[in-house]
Amino acid sequence: MKILTLNCGSSSIKFDVIETDTDLIKQNKDCSIVRGIVEKIGLNDSIVRFNTDAGFDSKKILPVANHTEALKHIVDILTGSNPKILNSLNEINGVGHRVVHGGEAFSKSVIINNEVLREVEACSDFAPLHNPQNLKGISVAKDFFPNIPHIAVFDTGFHYSIPDYTFMYPLPYELYTKHKIRRYGFHGTSHRYVTAKAIEFLGLEESRSKIVTLHLGNGCSAAAVLGGKSIDTSMGHTPLEGLMMGTRTGDIDPAVVIHIMNKEKLSAQDVDSLLNKKSGFLGVSGLTNDLREIEEAREKGHKRATLAIDMYCYRLKKYIGAYMSALGGADAIVFTGGIGENSSVVRELSTNGMEFLGIKIENSKNNRNHGVLGKNRDEISDISTSDAKVKTIVIPTNEELMIARDTVLCIRGII
Repeated sequence: MKILTLNCGSSSIKFDVIETDTDLIKQNKDCSIVRGIVEKIGLNDSIVRFNTDAGFDSKKILPVANHTEALKHIVDILTGSNPKILNSLNEINGVGHRVVHGGEAFSKSVIINNEVLREVEACSDFAPLHNPQNLKGISVAKDFFPNIPHIAVFDTGFHYSIPDYTFMYPLPYELYTKHKIRRYGFHGTSHRYVTAKAIEFLGLEESRSKIVTLHLGNGCSAAAVLGGKSIDTSMGHTPLEGLMMGTRTGDIDPAVVIHIMNKEKLSAQDVDSLLNKKSGFLGVSGLTNDLREIEEAREKGHKRATLAIDMYCYRLKKYIGAYMSALGGADAIVFTGGIGENSSVVRELSTNGMEFLGIKIENSKNNRNHGVLGKNRDEISDISTSDAKVKTIVIPTNEELMIARDTVLCIRGII
């Protein structure tokens, strides 16, 4: 089966065509035929990029007015003659959509119908920057692919297993019953993927496995995974809680928010923008939210860039320790995501001094992989020392493959 996966944001659509089937679900290889992205939708200098499994790369800059036009470009890529990818759109058997927030309604991926759409829309209050865009992508895609199944794969789904004493906040209980205020967690598709890969790579028995997974990119989250199931995760009711991120604060004293509102005369919308878009690496360094640039500035002695990295790694280290405590130890620490896969600095600083917990990384292995990991989606690297009791491994995430596989399983009626 050929599955088209779509990840629709406010100004971008990521896409991938993956060939897989129920017999291939457990295979480890990335089965992508073509992958790409349409960026800066709505501007005159939009970017349309893609590459194929045969090594063809393309990048064009041109106006893309809206998401419908963006998907038209994707369809043109799939059905074009240079390079030849598909003979027709009829080769696509299903479309898998990333949906950020599924609330309490969805513990697993589902075939999209009107009831599902209503539930996803109801969850837009929890993820106002994401769910409306996901819905827009579904609507546009259904116009182009009206006669095949469309599947929703939820970021929150993997964390549905966390217990109530983990997901509840110490607020008046009626706020949960009335408004569903609780921890949901995100990046679940990535955490689920790297957990399965780690268990396989290390030859662990899934039911007894204890793994701390770290999805580190512009958005960052940690998860404690026991027996293949998430029991805790750092993001909360929204993606703002937890680790320091590219532009998000992560954990912060809520009284500070009230204090800032009073002192700076900020509205709720102003504060939302401050915490989500102007903080994190960007706010502390005063430079950028791109860690690569911050690492370069750090090497040149930039004090605030150094501070930003030190803060980030210290907070990450605390979560590693906390989640190992929650799990009663760990078989492995897994780094993934753009930062987790490529920053040897982050991997070193966030695990330094944790030998007492059994975590020891080999600097030569860690540094040798710097800037290389993530280019090969099937590459897994063990950067631990030979005597480390807890393995530290780097696994390139592949959320698109998980979305494609869930799409196949939903179409086959297996989930």
